[in-house]
Amino acid sequence: MAAGPAGLGAPWPGLPLSLSEVKGVKGVKGGKGVPAGRGGGQQHPRGEYFQTRLFLMRWVYFAKTLLVSRKGSSRLLGAAKTEAAAAAAGLVLGAAACYCLWRRAAGGGRRPGPPSVTDKSPPESPHTMDADALQKLIHLLQATDDPLIQEQALITLSNSAAFSVNQDIIRNLDGLSVIGGMLSDCVPKVTEKALNALNNLSMNIKNQEEIQVYIEQVCKNVESASLNSDLQLAGLRLLTNMSVTSDYHHKMINQIPCLLRVLSEGSEGTQIQVLKVLVNLSANPAMTRHFLRAQMPSLLLLFDNCMNKDILLRALVFAANLKKNANNEGGSMIQDQYSEDSVFSILCRDSTPFAQKLASLWHHPDPEVKEQVVRILTQ
Repeated sequence: MAAGPAGLGAPWPGLPLSLSEVKGVKGVKGGKGVPAGRGGGQQHPRGEYFQTRLFLMRWVYFAKTLLVSRKGSSRLLGAAKTEAAAAAAGLVLGAAACYCLWRRAAGGGRRPGPPSVTDKSPPESPHTMDADALQKLIHLLQATDDPLIQEQALITLSNSAAFSVNQDIIRNLDGLSVIGGMLSDCVPKVTEKALNALNNLSMNIKNQEEIQVYIEQVCKNVESASLNSDLQLAGLRLLTNMSVTSDYHHKMINQIPCLLRVLSEGSEGTQIQVLKVLVNLSANPAMTRHFLRAQMPSLLLLFDNCMNKDILLRALVFAANLKKNANNEGGSMIQDQYSEDSVFSILCRDSTPFAQKLASLWHHPDPEVKEQVVRILTQ
């Protein structure tokens, strides 16, 4: 029986060690059920549903108890361990669901009896998510076309990727290419979960070297997704991580018009996320000309005292980066090549409206905003 967290003493009541304790679950591989029981008799048609549900309900109880312990121990353990407990609870529940689905998809019906030595308990914490368990999840993604199973497997892989050791394991198991191959899935929820998993995995430099081959597909996902959708936000988060260094900026050049359109039309949450990408890209002098040629007539609307501070500050940093890089190029900038609605015309050529916006922002109460205004004015 699985032990409870330190300090609680008693084990978890009723928690199954493996799916073999839930008797009579029929396999579904090839569309044929595996009879339950030694005599080969058929189980009740609703038996499989309730027994699988019982298994998951016990894991729900386990996760809830872990969260309760998190709340009760927050003063003793501190914020870091408290958040770790929450992450562990989420991973436990996701892993349990995926484990159950994998056993069903693999024809996991068993005869009643004690667990064999090869039976493994579902992961109780991120630390027990070993290479064997991760490999089974990756193989599950390759073997199934069921969107529900794919979603749950991707969620579990995404949660496990929050730990650096698992990021290396998943890469070594060729999991990046498997997850990356799902970015073109026709089911938006599956694509979204794949983007979330790659986002967590991209916190690793070696992983970025492999993930970068999917940047163009991620850009297509962002462009084709519904405005402000979870799918679009997931793609923007991944592009943010992939643009922290300038190594892969050239792969996003063609996406600049789309990013500016989303910035112009999106909600506040979407604007903040797309500005994170734009700030990263604008810091690279090699991207300056591509930005200055792009058109965004509504750009000046971002520089308003009433604007959300998180949006305003990032918009100012974006403008400051472009002005700095443009000034550094000096006479090499040929003004005639930029249209009237171009970013260059708004920020550099006829800067009177922009200068008026900056003068108004000089009285903004936030010191960080004032700092960026000064930075622009002194370029």
